[in-house]
Amino acid sequence: MEIQLWKEILTPYDLAVKELLVKFNHIIMEYRSRNVYSPIEAVNGRVKSISSILEKCRKKDIPVEKITEQVEDIAGIRIMCQFVEDIYKVADIIKNRSDMEVVQEKNYIDNVKPSGYRSYHLIVTYNVETMEGSKKIFVEIQIRTLAMNFWATIEHSLQYKYRYNIPDHIRKRLNASAEAILKLDEEMSSIHDEIMDAQSSFIIHANIVSEILNNIQNLYKVANKKEVIKIQDEFFEIYKKNDLEQLRSFARQLDIIAEGYRAQSL
Repeated sequence: MEIQLWKEILTPYDLAVKELLVKFNHIIMEYRSRNVYSPIEAVNGRVKSISSILEKCRKKDIPVEKITEQVEDIAGIRIMCQFVEDIYKVADIIKNRSDMEVVQEKNYIDNVKPSGYRSYHLIVTYNVETMEGSKKIFVEIQIRTLAMNFWATIEHSLQYKYRYNIPDHIRKRLNASAEAILKLDEEMSSIHDEIMDAQSSFIIHANIVSEILNNIQNLYKVANKKEVIKIQDEFFEIYKKNDLEQLRSFARQLDIIAEGYRAQSL
């Protein structure tokens, strides 16, 4: 197969990864902009390298001309969550979307691999628009906790180093670490509510502070400088107290002041 042909084959997958990264990051932004906890903590993606595709074809006995039909993970999206519970919420979000269709599920959380690997995989079909028209391609979406992802990343590196023949003594230590990761995820789930409350308060606090500072910056353009400096000093005094209700009250008062100046400018 010519180099140019490989590029033509992989270009739609590269486009799919870029589009999906934008869409999943937008989901995170939507949750946080509403001061709501996002079940998605982070997301990344990649297109499988040509050497990895060829290796998979060799292992699975797939003809090279059939890769777009039979290799389902050329385009890959990895979604990281804080809690195991979030994984299933994210899976439901994906299943309910109209821009992709789930064609296969692989639950390696309830059905842990012998190696200790845990993750939730969805194979979806996704349409991309190219110069040749619309193309429907496969994308693999892996959903994991941050802890699962750490373990899987290390295991993948070792598999690469040892050509999928990891020595027994290292395999035993990997299995032991997989058990430790499982315990960590279970422990985090047991204090789920407390962590959620803390993170929700942090997000609300950060958004209020951002809104106040934005209002103060805008007032510098239209208000008396001494008045704005006085408002800024008052804000810093309230901020030091770390009192969310006082901060909310100050933000409301500042909104009224800012609205007054906006009305004057009309």
